[in-house]
Amino acid sequence: MTVERGLRLLAGFFILLSVALAHWVSPWWLLFTAFVGLNLFQSGLTNWCPAMFFLRRLGLQDAVCVAKGASAGIR
Repeated sequence: MTVERGLRLLAGFFILLSVALAHWVSPWWLLFTAFVGLNLFQSGLTNWCPAMFFLRRLGLQDAVCVAKGASAGIR
């Protein structure tokens, strides 16, 4: 899995979690949904997201690194 896919997976999980919490606990959880959406928006513009740092620390590689390794025959 790449950092980019992990980031989309993490963001999707947080959005679904916050919508569920807004439904069953408090509508104020929708602010967290908005925060995740704004973070995705700025990430699309700047190609930087705080979660990417943590995903890289967990051992995920960038898609460019994975693509270069695949073209060189490295798995």
